[in-house]
Amino acid sequence: MARHLQPYQTDLIEQSMSVGALKFGSFILKSGRTSPYFFNAGLLSTGPLLYTLASAYASTISKSLSLPSSPLPKFDVLFGPAYKGISLAACTALLLHKAHSFDIGFAYDRKEPKDHGEGGSMVGVSVEGKKVLILDDVMTAGTAIRGAIDMIKKHGGEVVGVVLILDREEVGKEGGSTVKEVEELVGGPGRVTAILKMRDLMAWLEKSGQTASLEQMQEYWEKYGIKDIEVLA
Repeated sequence: MARHLQPYQTDLIEQSMSVGALKFGSFILKSGRTSPYFFNAGLLSTGPLLYTLASAYASTISKSLSLPSSPLPKFDVLFGPAYKGISLAACTALLLHKAHSFDIGFAYDRKEPKDHGEGGSMVGVSVEGKKVLILDDVMTAGTAIRGAIDMIKKHGGEVVGVVLILDREEVGKEGGSTVKEVEELVGGPGRVTAILKMRDLMAWLEKSGQTASLEQMQEYWEKYGIKDIEVLA
């Protein structure tokens, strides 16, 4: 598997494993599938881990924007769906400024609209008339992302892309891809990207010599992986 990992990807994989956020083994997913790996972003909850994650988000965004024919356009606001997305958007906005000289705002929604003070269901910079990039962890059915897109549209913003921590790169129960469905909602192919993909985890396992886990991952890929993508991309 000739796939080169960036340092920020390797750091995120290894630090996630160190706290049990990323595990290899046998896990029953909500979909009913038995997965050879499991990822829980909620365990990335210390200063060093959050720094690693936000740095990886910022590097992924910067890299995507620097591509000559980048499908991801320039944007004005990072949006983090409540609750887990709030810290992600805030910290990534800070790292984009400090490490990559990008000056962008961030916003998030409230689960319970506030009827006093500044009020409303949105907090942070206004998204009205602005291009918005959504941050999320792992997309399954895409329900949360669709809700965020509707929320941003309702407040006059335009969602131009989504950046995930992990793209499982697998087909849904109906044979389609949630990622592809969401891409159509936010501008087309390439508008949903991720810090890590399942293929990156497989490349890391191969480099680390973890043959048994790699074989389980390859079997899962053969069964559920999206087949209309370039495997070595």
